[in-house]
Amino acid sequence: MNHLSVRVFRYAVPAFGALFLLVTPLRAQGDAASLYKTKCSACHGPDGKGDTPVGKKLGVRDFASPEVQKETDQELIDITTKGKNKMPAFGNSLKDAQIKDLVAYIRDLAKKN
Repeated sequence: MNHLSVRVFRYAVPAFGALFLLVTPLRAQGDAASLYKTKCSACHGPDGKGDTPVGKKLGVRDFASPEVQKETDQELIDITTKGKNKMPAFGNSLKDAQIKDLVAYIRDLAKKN
C-alpha cells in the first residue's frame, strides 16, 4: 500500500465504524415506529393516548398515565408478548428484540405527551 492508501484506510475505517454505531439505533427506532404504526396505533393511537374509537371501546390505557409509567419495561414486554385482557399477544408474530424496541418507543411516546 502506498502512503496515501494507508492514511485513507487509517481514517476511513474508524469513521465508517462510528457511522454504523450511530445509524443502527436510528434504524431500530424507525423500525419500532413502523411496527407501532402497524400493530399498535389502531387501538392506542398515533400518540399513545388510546383516544381512538377502538381504543375507547376497549378501554386502552394512555401510555403517559401513571399506571403505565409505574410498570417496568419487563412488565410491558410481558404484556406485549403474552397479551393482557383484550390486548392480543404478539409473542408469536414479533421477535423479542422488536418487542423490546416497541417498549422503548412507547416510553418515548409517553415522554412527548
